[in-house]
Amino acid sequence: MSVLVQKFGGTSVATAEKILAAAKRAVAARQQGHQVVVVVSARGHKTDELIDLAKEITETPPAREMDMLLSTGEQESVALMAMAVQKLGVQAISMTGAQIGIVTDNTFTKARIRSISTERMRRALEGGAIVIAAGFQGIDDDFNITTLGRGGSDTTAVALAAVLKAQVCEIYTDVEGVFTTDPRLVKDAGKIARIAYDDLLELASLGAGVMHSRSIEFAKKYRVPVLVRPAYSPGEGTLIGPEGDAESVVTGAALAKNEARVTLRDIPDRPGVLSQVFTQMAQRKIPIDMVVQDIGADGRASVSFTVPQDELAETLTAAEEAVRQLGSGHVDVGSNLSKVSAVGSGMQTHTGVAAQMFAALSQAGVNIDMITTSDIKISALVDRDQAVLALQAVHQAFDLHRPQQRMYPTVGVVHEVADDESDQARQERERDVVSQLASMEDIVVSEVDLDRSQALITLRNLPDQPGVAAEIFGLNAEEGVMVDLIVKNVSHEGRSNISFTVPKSAAQASLEVARRLVSAHPGAVLNSTSEIAKLSVLGIGLRTHTGVGQRLFQALADAGVNVKIVSTSEVCISTIVDQAQAEQARLAVQRAFGRS
Repeated sequence: MSVLVQKFGGTSVATAEKILAAAKRAVAARQQGHQVVVVVSARGHKTDELIDLAKEITETPPAREMDMLLSTGEQESVALMAMAVQKLGVQAISMTGAQIGIVTDNTFTKARIRSISTERMRRALEGGAIVIAAGFQGIDDDFNITTLGRGGSDTTAVALAAVLKAQVCEIYTDVEGVFTTDPRLVKDAGKIARIAYDDLLELASLGAGVMHSRSIEFAKKYRVPVLVRPAYSPGEGTLIGPEGDAESVVTGAALAKNEARVTLRDIPDRPGVLSQVFTQMAQRKIPIDMVVQDIGADGRASVSFTVPQDELAETLTAAEEAVRQLGSGHVDVGSNLSKVSAVGSGMQTHTGVAAQMFAALSQAGVNIDMITTSDIKISALVDRDQAVLALQAVHQAFDLHRPQQRMYPTVGVVHEVADDESDQARQERERDVVSQLASMEDIVVSEVDLDRSQALITLRNLPDQPGVAAEIFGLNAEEGVMVDLIVKNVSHEGRSNISFTVPKSAAQASLEVARRLVSAHPGAVLNSTSEIAKLSVLGIGLRTHTGVGQRLFQALADAGVNVKIVSTSEVCISTIVDQAQAEQARLAVQRAFGRS
């Protein structure tokens, strides 16, 4: 019999009426022939109330006692949910984290799961009961109650789905599903029927807070289909899986509104420079985004990056210290900026996506301050006063206002699961799941990739005005050239540089386009080389884990490798290095992240 995991957040179990409604969903799934595990969070604002109550007692409550206190919120919810299911005539049993079999370390308030024993859950399920499991909590070796930290209930639900090899993990929320963009900013934003794990990870990093990023990563690791559904209506929600809607090149658009930009100009173009810059940021736990480094000229380079507006003062202190240590350069700052992004796995196989986005911004009269890209994301830094206009233009350009058709089958056949799995296979999977859980909050780089197949083209001293980027990439699209990495640094004295990579097989066609552009813009200069390689680290949380960039660039500095270009996203940091140094760069980075 197939297993179905359902998770209900705090707003979905806030009142007796809502608890009964959630219980009816669990019972309906059981009547359809599933074994059902329900994971619940604390009701409504219960956790906040408990925290406030503790602060009335003491401003510094002991971490152990906070876990003891906060765990009562989920214990209340599971008991009430079990009562509701039994009232509907179906057997149910509530279980705390300890009773589920979740054993953690003793790091109170942010414990890590060390083992999961599913034996008791399986006996209850095979006996016909619905298991009501407390999310967010476990127990350590000394029988202390522990909590799992931010996103703990989502983590519990997806981990149990992986361990039990569930057909699907349903996440019930107070929204209809995942939307193409923020409906408060774009009135015709549509619900996405199906989205790939990586697309949602990128959108989550840009503010789409439907699920905790770590839970999405974990679902991806074990290919757990996750269905985000509305708790208060029969809507089908959004299915998160290995692949998105095959018809969509771009899945969604996002806006990070309050951004600031810091530029280090005229710094030395030598190995170790970026390492020093990132070390200063990492020491202050500053989450930097949109990192762009220009191709160096005359021994000098410029690097720009964005940070949240409220981090600007601390960032400037760090940047000035980096310049002081480097012995040359100066710091420039830009505020009142926003980042607009287009995300979609379909970008990897379609030409002209960048051209389409930049053309839409140009037609809306929006100038682009900086550009960074990954395989599945294009981000542009724009003036904050034009941010919403830019988002609307991008959303419209990719027809995201058109509703997706239902692209997935009924829940019962979402994920094929073998019924004849051996006990040994189950135990091996449980051990594997737990081993991954234990390191989920560490700096995680899953892969180091080296691509030698590309050429680099740089256009210098272009006029910094709307339409220039659209012209460059529109002409490349007309020639059928698949552009990969794109970086545009902030303009200086009204001129800017744009660099991009293309397959070596398409370099000649792209160079012909570039020559026409240079002749049309007096003062512009063209440079190109095929003696480069793209070195990328892939994983999750690479932007928010401030130490990833520091470790990457320190490894390259120690190996004597100079970095020509940098581009970043939530799941990938890419650098362009000389072809002759590519292999030593790859080995150094693999060692640094334990991937050798």
